[in-house]
Amino acid sequence: MKSTVTLFAATLALTLSFGAAAQNKRDYHMDVYDAGCKTCHDQGMKRFPSDEACLQCHSMDEVAKQTERHGEVARQNPHDSMHYGKEAPCQECHGEHTAKKALCQECHNFDYPKFK
Repeated sequence: MKSTVTLFAATLALTLSFGAAAQNKRDYHMDVYDAGCKTCHDQGMKRFPSDEACLQCHSMDEVAKQTERHGEVARQNPHDSMHYGKEAPCQECHGEHTAKKALCQECHNFDYPKFK
């Protein structure tokens, strides 16, 4: 009996934690939530969205322009970097349901105050 209760409690906790993670939503993506999960999860729910899914709504040229820097830090644009150009996979830096950090910050000490 005690093991059944423990198993039930563990299952309930796991179910609730998955639901809480799925609800960790970004305000700026609220418009796409109404369209359903498959709007972004084009490779299935257990895989990260493809870059093509992100680029349905985001233009790489526009985000590169938005994160453009000048002067001594001009080469620190995460969307047009010296290593990846405009080809860095979106999911390497951005996570919808879990916070991530910029790929560049694994080796560099760049500051991205508006990082989402």
